[in-house]
Amino acid sequence: MEETPWSRPTMDDLKHVLESFGNSDAVNVRDVDRLELSVPAEVKTMRGNTISAMTREISRQGLGLLHKGMINPGEVTVKLASETREFEYRVQIMWCTPCENGMFISGGEFLTKPEN
Repeated sequence: MEETPWSRPTMDDLKHVLESFGNSDAVNVRDVDRLELSVPAEVKTMRGNTISAMTREISRQGLGLLHKGMINPGEVTVKLASETREFEYRVQIMWCTPCENGMFISGGEFLTKPEN
């Protein structure tokens, strides 16, 4: 099966990109702690495009994503799935920037509260 520019990043892709950031000595000035979380995700844009992604991190206020292809800032729907449940959130993508191997990282804020 041929890989498309919109295919889901692999766990190896995620690991490689995260390792490329290295250990930073920068002080964390975020208001909310974030947890590293690597699960498959699906991003649906307001134009109806679906982009396969992997989460990088998540907090009570938002999440970080790794994906192939640019996602423009704006409202999207993000689906996350576990073995027993599927979660769907409205997210405001705040930024998207290229990184290694044609990948992009992005971050967004939840517009709807995550379920407990």
